Amino acid sequence: MSETILRLNDREILLRPFTETDAAAMLNFARSLPEHDLLFLSRDITHPKVVAAWLDQVADGQIHSLLAVEAGDIIGCTAVVRDQFGWSPHVGEMRVLMAVAARGSGLGRVLAQAAFGTAISLGLEKLTAQMTIDQVGAIGLFEELGFRGEALLKDHVRGRDGRTYDIAVLSCDVARAASQRAALGLSDGAA
Repeated sequence: MSETILRLNDREILLRPFTETDAAAMLNFARSLPEHDLLFLSRDITHPKVVAAWLDQVADGQIHSLLAVEAGDIIGCTAVVRDQFGWSPHVGEMRVLMAVAARGSGLGRVLAQAAFGTAISLGLEKLTAQMTIDQVGAIGLFEELGFRGEALLKDHVRGRDGRTYDIAVLSCDVARAASQRAALGLSDGAA
């Protein structure tokens, strides 16, 4: 996806790929999120080395990330992660993060649909998504895209406070979900 201007209610939001010039802004964005929002990620993106590794994977084509930028600040992002050299090159993981102030605006849905479009354009057959089980809004959004619960990982992540949380793993048959959405007249923007 190249740059696109999105008009959402009275907001003007730029959607564009994540590039190396965004490293500092991504750190600011990640550090602005509640820690609980980051627990489903395999790595802590509040650390510069992790963001640098993420950008290396973007450059290598292992991760496809899209940013939502408003007034110069990142307010949302997506990632479609795949391992082309593993046993499951047909499977990708979809991630969506939203700034607290941008929630409820419909931007999360737009970003999730764009990431789903990216998965389609990459030829992925299956997508997974992970989140803590109390993220009811996120689970509902992913279910609208065709994801269904596949696993519950008890006490799978530990916050900085030492408390453990369960992780829900959802999955989606990309072709089936895309054809169902097309039959309903819904589209997913390929990124």
